[in-house]
Amino acid sequence: MSTSSSESVMVPTMANEDRHVDGRVKEEIKLLNATEDWFGGVTVVMSEHMEIADFVPRLRHSISKWKEQGKRGLWMELPINQSHLVDSVVKEGFRFHHAESDYVMLVRWLPEDEPDTLPTNASHRVGIGAFVLNGNNEVLVVMEKNGGFKGTEYWKMPTGVVDEGEDIYAAAVREVKEETGIDAEFVEILAFRQSHKSFFSKSDLFFVCMMRPLSSNITAQESEIAASKWMPIKEYVEQPYNKKHGQFQKVAEICRDRAAGAHVGFSAVPVSSASGKEVYLYCNNNKGSKL
Repeated sequence: MSTSSSESVMVPTMANEDRHVDGRVKEEIKLLNATEDWFGGVTVVMSEHMEIADFVPRLRHSISKWKEQGKRGLWMELPINQSHLVDSVVKEGFRFHHAESDYVMLVRWLPEDEPDTLPTNASHRVGIGAFVLNGNNEVLVVMEKNGGFKGTEYWKMPTGVVDEGEDIYAAAVREVKEETGIDAEFVEILAFRQSHKSFFSKSDLFFVCMMRPLSSNITAQESEIAASKWMPIKEYVEQPYNKKHGQFQKVAEICRDRAAGAHVGFSAVPVSSASGKEVYLYCNNNKGSKL
């Protein structure tokens, strides 16, 4: 539901004061176009180009009206071509919330008698590791050309970051294809790990995905991968790097146990959300013992 942009008031301007008998000129100021949210707030997306001299009076008038209406959180999205308005918005009590490549989002909490409950920016990013096991009990491994593993001689599973709007299982399929040229299908999630302050100040969720290869000929990604091969799972588990680092050793052991049928992971089950959108629920389909 949109907040009406046609509501306006007549306010005096100091320009040309002597042009009228009353010594004042009346100028119409309209509310900024805004959309109401479910939590009593409004969102302004500044799609219309506006100069500072025109914008600031409209912003101040809009804030005043929204206060009268009992609005709570204000969200102001400024596209990159409207970045000249950022300073003016900050001076009206807004703070930075987040930024993307093409816009910045600023927020302000209006109620003075309620605690600020505006949600913070996203706290995590999501990554995947792909445990691709073939029929010969061999694991698809890569040696990275860049990054933290460069020079370690460590043969690791293909890994990567889940793109915005991408499902975990789809990211695993994509990363395997990009890094090794292998087509693979998702089987299940074997384990996941949470780590804090991993990406600037953000936390990280990393999902280990078991994959089934649909092809076998490797074509390593030249820009990121120094080498790639199929490695017997016993060799993969017993690498010195794993033994030196508990997290990697535990993940390798889980992969070994799954290959032996001694571990069950979480399958991707398509379900419908409350809005009717298809989403994936990752769950263990086997019945566990009673607590």
